[in-house]
Amino acid sequence: MPYFSAVIPSFNAAATIRETLAGLQAQTCADWEAVVVDDGSMDETRTLVRAAAAADARIRLVRNPGKGPSAARNFGAMEHACGDVIAFCDADDIWHRDKLSQLRASFRQGAVDGAYGRIGFFRANPANARVFSTVPVQDLTIAMLLGENPVCTMSNFAVRRRVFAATGGFDEAMVHNEDLEWLIRLVGGCARVSGIDSLHTYYRTSVEGLSADLEAMRAGREQAIATAAGFGVVPSAASHAIHHRYLARRALRLNGAPAYALKQAASGILKSPRGFFSPFRRGGLTLAGSLLAPFLPRPLRRNLFSR
Repeated sequence: MPYFSAVIPSFNAAATIRETLAGLQAQTCADWEAVVVDDGSMDETRTLVRAAAAADARIRLVRNPGKGPSAARNFGAMEHACGDVIAFCDADDIWHRDKLSQLRASFRQGAVDGAYGRIGFFRANPANARVFSTVPVQDLTIAMLLGENPVCTMSNFAVRRRVFAATGGFDEAMVHNEDLEWLIRLVGGCARVSGIDSLHTYYRTSVEGLSADLEAMRAGREQAIATAAGFGVVPSAASHAIHHRYLARRALRLNGAPAYALKQAASGILKSPRGFFSPFRRGGLTLAGSLLAPFLPRPLRRNLFSR
């Protein structure tokens, strides 16, 4: 039985799935299986995965009987995964070669239920990543998740399979921020989740539909807030401010509409100036970027904020 089960939901991922699987095959820890859950792709995704599976018996292709990434993750993790630890990965992201080795050491050495690392943001080539997420020293809390979620994406998260099963999995009725809502339930259920201060995941960025996506994320957060309230945690004004700062930074990073970043920065400052500017460098740079972005040519914005 493998130690890791990589669960990869995929939908029309022909342009990127080979890179994602190659990143898995390049891992310094070879004790893994990959469960690629096809979500009704209409391109060459299934053909490419079948070819990869024919060459590497650790890769399996299954069909999602439901619809959407949450259903695909649940199906892969609960019905097909055999490993002790589930490591999620989207079909357009790429893992650093040392990710699984570091995760295995973390799970074996410490009493952790879940773990995550740092993310590098890229467009076409992960080697060109210049913007990276940060990892807090302390264990993950609901308060952190309601501010600037340090996990960022499920491609950056691994959890013990038995712990995932105990949570009941992702809420398949949610369209956006279902990962945030699940993380709140995970941590609220007393699971210990620790960060590893090393680069683990390369996250492929895209500006298509950015504003709509970010607004949908904001709407989905309301349900996550309701879940947090069930654990007695209500977001403070500072948490709201930090979340607006996060949305502004994300808009700048992905080179989206400049007005959106400025709107989010202003909303954050109005909610809580102290929260927005804590730490001052992070808040100050976000505000400066939001103010400058509308006056900079798009190529220059890309160089300043997207790498």
